[in-house]
Amino acid sequence: MKLDEFLKQIPRFALAFSGGTDSSYLLYAAKAAGCDVRPYLIQSSFQPQFERDGALRLAELLQLPLTVIRLDVLSDPHVAANPENRCYFCKRALFSRLLESCRADGYDLLCDGTNASDNVAERPGMKALNELGVRSPLRECGLNKEEIRRLSRKAGLPTWKKPAYACLATRIPAGTPITAPLLQKIERAENSLFALGFSDFRVRYFGGAAKLQFPEEQFPAALQKRAEIVSALQREFDTVLLDLIPRKTEENTWKKNGS
Repeated sequence: MKLDEFLKQIPRFALAFSGGTDSSYLLYAAKAAGCDVRPYLIQSSFQPQFERDGALRLAELLQLPLTVIRLDVLSDPHVAANPENRCYFCKRALFSRLLESCRADGYDLLCDGTNASDNVAERPGMKALNELGVRSPLRECGLNKEEIRRLSRKAGLPTWKKPAYACLATRIPAGTPITAPLLQKIERAENSLFALGFSDFRVRYFGGAAKLQFPEEQFPAALQKRAEIVSALQREFDTVLLDLIPRKTEENTWKKNGS
């Protein structure tokens, strides 16, 4: 089924909105289809400020009011303990709160931006969404990431080439307890690297150290700016490590495919 046909069947719904490529395109498509769609954004310590700012800008561009809900996700001991299936407990907490809000506003159906490229079997968070009855129109209509980026570019959405950005909790190894101060350290470290001109990288927490993962094409710049990187990140971490295995990115895939 095509997305526009799918949206005709759900003319009124709430959307878990992050401001990323997928949920931004779904929001655009729903508005273009004439749906009564309302985006909701969860603000927690797992999302950096620039992501929240980007979501607000995109909602403003589409001229749709964005409801921001604040949630202390670390108040859930299962999430804070950071087990292997932490994402299940996190999604359960986030989307339960979203459902409360959207139902109070008169929206019985909640959707998210999961697409057909996402491996549902390897994402414990999807189990929570299924249990809560959350729909994923992009995935259900077979739209993969590459197609969503192409359609987003055609629609003139600035998010068409936005790099994927996993939440800050993914920087911390499973089994290591998550705390707000640690998340803040990681966010400040990544902000420092953004300020130095790097993109699509990760700062991983590794035994008390910061382990930096860059795309291969950014290695020369990382070595050239070594002193600046160390100076900036040693404000947060005593040890700064460089992972010599390049970080795989979507952009590298596009280049290999000639896109």
